[in-house]
Amino acid sequence: MNQVMELLKKHSSVRKFKEQDVDENLLQDIIKSSQYASTSHHIQAYTVIHIKDQAKKTKLAYLTGEQSYVEECPVFLVFCADLNRLGKACSMNNETIESSLTELFIMATVDAALFAQNVMIAAESAGLGGVYIGGIRNNPQEVCDLLKIPKLVYPVFGMCLGYPEKVNSTKPRLPLSLVLKEDEYSTQEDNVKLQEYDEVIRQYYRERSNNERSNSWTEGMAAFLKQKQRPHMKKFLEKRGFEMK
Repeated sequence: MNQVMELLKKHSSVRKFKEQDVDENLLQDIIKSSQYASTSHHIQAYTVIHIKDQAKKTKLAYLTGEQSYVEECPVFLVFCADLNRLGKACSMNNETIESSLTELFIMATVDAALFAQNVMIAAESAGLGGVYIGGIRNNPQEVCDLLKIPKLVYPVFGMCLGYPEKVNSTKPRLPLSLVLKEDEYSTQEDNVKLQEYDEVIRQYYRERSNNERSNSWTEGMAAFLKQKQRPHMKKFLEKRGFEMK
């Protein structure tokens, strides 16, 4: 097990940070190194917005579901899937981007996610911690208005970064046999493995210091997935120019 693998296995979400600034040069190094993430056809269809204005951070904390750590973290980043720049590249060569196709939406979203994961890993390697903020999609149009995000761009998620005040223990992941299949998608032992994993998660929550939860993984997923998750996103994306044809 090398150092990179050990770092990956130690990841946990950090929501409480020390009152210590992150050096601007360090942040730029993190972003620059993260640009070497894999990117489909070299399109590099992502943009990240560093929110320095405290008033905007306060507003974003509200828009993301009143998540105080968005306002309090030393660094808040908004990661965007970006076809706008690619549209300009086409225009410069007298072509028109086929932005309405679902495939381009997928490519841009995947590019942004790969880039962001590199940012998180690079930050953790430098002693920082962080957490993804999916709540950036709670009110996506308001976020676009606040940050002046143009058409053919949408905010995928946010990320808080800083020096951890408190680090939680790593939450156990699914058994390898459930996520690694050989030759075909076999489901023969899925139920048994999920039941075993439920007990692992229950024990994890019992041993956490705050002990606020005791549910299993499948119980948590069932409660989450029975709800309609951000049903406004389809219409919002269509207005952004992502028509999903």
